[in-house]
Amino acid sequence: MKLSSFRRTAAPSVAVLALGLSLTACAAGNEQPSSSDTTAAGGTTLSGTLNGAGSSAQEAAQGAWTAAFQTANSGATVNYDPVGSGGGREQFLAGGVSFAGSDSYMADTELASSKKTCGGTEAFEVPAYVSPIAVVYNLDGVSDLKLSPEALAGIFAGKITKWNDPAIAADNSGVKLPSTAVTPVHRSDDSGTQDNFTQYLSAVAPDTWTNEPDGVWPLKSGEGANGTSGVIESVKNGAGSIGFADESQAGDLGVAQVKVGSAYVTPSAESAAKTVDVSPRVKGRPAGDIAIDVDRKTTESGAYPIVLVSYVIACPTYSDAKTADLVKGYLSYLVGTDGQAAAAKAAGSAPLSSTLSDEATKQVDTIKAG
Repeated sequence: MKLSSFRRTAAPSVAVLALGLSLTACAAGNEQPSSSDTTAAGGTTLSGTLNGAGSSAQEAAQGAWTAAFQTANSGATVNYDPVGSGGGREQFLAGGVSFAGSDSYMADTELASSKKTCGGTEAFEVPAYVSPIAVVYNLDGVSDLKLSPEALAGIFAGKITKWNDPAIAADNSGVKLPSTAVTPVHRSDDSGTQDNFTQYLSAVAPDTWTNEPDGVWPLKSGEGANGTSGVIESVKNGAGSIGFADESQAGDLGVAQVKVGSAYVTPSAESAAKTVDVSPRVKGRPAGDIAIDVDRKTTESGAYPIVLVSYVIACPTYSDAKTADLVKGYLSYLVGTDGQAAAAKAAGSAPLSSTLSDEATKQVDTIKAG
């Protein structure tokens, strides 16, 4: 299998990655990037250390991305710390990392603060990872669980406390539900996954979930766990537990079907992609910023609205050329066809549509040294 390098080119074209991930020609666990070289006069392989932090939902995808990028650029090291979306944005705004991963787009106040980080210009965000948020559960004897938005909101609001509650039974005709206590597990850290989940609850069941959407859990009830892995571990270890996490991390846990319109939908890459396709852009964002206003109330057939659109956040301008080239090269790979295929393979995510991928790549290609 031929290994090739990411190359950066001089103007007018910016560094286009010469990386491809052969997803079929290599055996699982031994995949290497392959493609023909893309070179330009004076082109060099990328080198140096690039640090990023943020979304734990991106962890599996970031593992595949960094491995491929470093294989293609033997002199480059990419470090990604899955501290959670809030922690990643904080580190980025403080200048501690060169890019961040976030399951929520930046608040207006964060955009304003980013001018200090980015030398007077606002940071931008582009989608890199689209995935359903699965409702995972541990309930002995129940392998097929269906939940309405109202029942789901009641569980996490602490209003439904037994698994045989009539609100759950109404969605599960013929299923023998135990009287086991319900233990809802949430994130104890500032989490973009949590922000997306509470956005959904607030949109579809406002009379039951009366709290504002937030990455920080607003209630004292339930059990808190740090990071995606912490939620999964807590649900695994707690009979009667239920939580929410990136679908790629669900493992052997039960995964609930959620009622959308009159049907019950299973989280999948395809059902997540359908929701993104019918969702508009966030209004009032800076030029080049690609933030999606996910339609949580969609009744589109086959759409699953508990979805996160996870972003990479970067500066348009960096103080030195090496950092600018590394960020541009790495992020161009992430949002491109090969990077999206790698994430789908490693994490079961929904690849960006070709239109969205092209738009994100054009924005990343504007990164330069100031």
